[in-house]
Amino acid sequence: MTEPSARVKELRDLIAYHNRRYYELDEPSITDAEWDALMRELVALETAHPELVTADSPTQRVGGPPAEGFTKVEHEVSMLSLGNAYSADDMREFDARIREAVGAVRYVCELKIDGLAVSLRYEGGRLVRGATRGDGQVGEDITMNIRTIRNVPLQLSETVDIEVRGEAYMPKPAFRRLNEAREANGESLFANPRNAAAGSLRQLDPRVAANRGLAVFVYTVVEAERFADTHSGAIAMAQRLGFAVNGESRTFDAIDDVIEFIDSWGRKRHDLPYATDGMVIKVDSLALQERLGFTAKSPRWAIAYKYQAEQAETVLRDIELSVGRTGAVTPTAVFNPVQLAGTTVSRASLHNEDYIRDKDIRLGDTIVVQKAGDIIPEVVRSLPEMRTGVEVPYVFPYECPQCGAPLVRLPEEAAWRCVNPACPALIRESLIHFASRDAMNIEGLGEQWVAQLLEHQLIHDAADLYDLTQEELVTLDRMGERSATNLVAAIAASKQNSLEKLLFGLGIRLVGEKAARTLAKEFGTLDALMRASSEELQTVPEIGPKLADSIVAYFATPGAQQLLARLVAAGVNTAFIAPRVRGRASTAALAAGDALREAGTDTEAVPAGEGTAGLAESLGDGASWFTDKTCVLTGTLTVMDRKQAGEWIEALGGKVTGSVSAKTDVVIAGEKAGSKLTKAESIRDSGQNANLVVMNEEQFIALLRAEGVEL
Repeated sequence: MTEPSARVKELRDLIAYHNRRYYELDEPSITDAEWDALMRELVALETAHPELVTADSPTQRVGGPPAEGFTKVEHEVSMLSLGNAYSADDMREFDARIREAVGAVRYVCELKIDGLAVSLRYEGGRLVRGATRGDGQVGEDITMNIRTIRNVPLQLSETVDIEVRGEAYMPKPAFRRLNEAREANGESLFANPRNAAAGSLRQLDPRVAANRGLAVFVYTVVEAERFADTHSGAIAMAQRLGFAVNGESRTFDAIDDVIEFIDSWGRKRHDLPYATDGMVIKVDSLALQERLGFTAKSPRWAIAYKYQAEQAETVLRDIELSVGRTGAVTPTAVFNPVQLAGTTVSRASLHNEDYIRDKDIRLGDTIVVQKAGDIIPEVVRSLPEMRTGVEVPYVFPYECPQCGAPLVRLPEEAAWRCVNPACPALIRESLIHFASRDAMNIEGLGEQWVAQLLEHQLIHDAADLYDLTQEELVTLDRMGERSATNLVAAIAASKQNSLEKLLFGLGIRLVGEKAARTLAKEFGTLDALMRASSEELQTVPEIGPKLADSIVAYFATPGAQQLLARLVAAGVNTAFIAPRVRGRASTAALAAGDALREAGTDTEAVPAGEGTAGLAESLGDGASWFTDKTCVLTGTLTVMDRKQAGEWIEALGGKVTGSVSAKTDVVIAGEKAGSKLTKAESIRDSGQNANLVVMNEEQFIALLRAEGVEL
């Protein structure tokens, strides 16, 4: 029999290991319920043997240590975790303890959002710091990432000093999009929205967080008694200040009503646009909260009811393989249909070869499936005890399921890839990407037409698109003469795109839109880029070793060289195209000054301290007023979208960022501009940056035209 001291050590080591995977690596390998079971066993052993309790036991602290790479932040008021309940009996025991201590009580019930706990501090109504929980005492300063979250106010409606706590989360649609993109690139998938949110907020580059659609629900006001008598009153006040709060909270006097509310959301929580894994129940009265107090790690006046993940057993019938546009081969489990989280499920990703091997998943196995974060179907485990002897170990093929070419697996990757440029699956997905809006923007060339063109053998790669004729296109199913004419015209128009569109359209591994634009501007021509070494590429801002090596490897392949030669022969532009300008003469600038005045501008809409003549001088021949200026776009633009406006600014030498600071030079405010406009005006008017230019869309358009831009 294992000695208690030995088991305590084993449990602590296990919990430390899983904490690191959960909090630091964002790669959990066990469920929350399994982790809770380990913790409950440790608590029971330490209760029975108090001499074994040590200061470094996981029962004596909260959460995980701060991640390396961020400044550490000490919380003035500890961010504690909550005790857990798993049944109605657990809730009644909690209620009995509360009523025995303080008598009659009212509870407030709030959905427990599956995300990352964060602290937001405001001084004078302005956001000054965002931090993670960390270990409850010391967290990580993630202010720059928090500022990228759109529903986090940078400026409150009142000039108040306040700290709130909340849950940063990733909505289900954003989670799906992120995992789909990662799967297409052969990257590991996030297990659930919580890990996706945590991984996004722990990126050292705030642009990563900005592009992932995060949001925050505020659930606590620190020192709430300064603002209200009840928790629900404090949350209502927080909402008035501009914070996003979850609207599904309710208050109840009876524990049976609380339990009924918990059960009702257990049935319908899957319909929410965000993931929730439980319900938080708190004593509403702040005075009673103070009387009840805290244990070493959690408040006595609150508890978290945890919903069990809905799982189902089924039989694995097959494993299918699909090939993405980057060549990543993804195995998918095909099993007898089951009901999960309100939908019928019959397929789930198995991610990669290692996943299948590590979980010992065999064809014919009885398997347990669930929806990760109530969204993505996943195979949790196989059930070896139910095997009958007919189950067959799955052997991952080392040949492409589409073309038969040998698959390649790089040492640092989990995915096997097809690198045959003639692979039909690779060609199909690559062509769909090549024609997409953010790439070559061939309007009308969608997935169905690509499939038909390949099926009829009218095309084999992207270069073949430029040889298509109207006569060939009308042979396709449901392709009329007018549609064929429009498609031929759209293909021809794509030849005039700037180089960055082509670079992104080629689907070079790790080259996204921003990297493509950076490379196009830096090297100017495709030929110059193709000649660049990895070392030369790494001298370009934001181009690291992996990206540089990927670019060099792509251009070194004979297939890529042949494709590019044919695209050039077809007349596709391979140079960076700067904004089309007519020549920025002083007379054009003077006219722009008149246009700016007619649009209703004031002196803040042109360089500080200059009138129309000053604007003319600042433009000059061959110069750009936007050169080296940091610009922020906010609100809704009507003449062009913000992405297009940003591309013009960058093409004219400016830089576009997502947040306003004292270093911002220009803010372009469209309709319904909110906190960014307010902050910009405050920075300018307070003297922090008296030269900060604030203009509306009409003024922005007038200035672009003064630059000679042909809109």
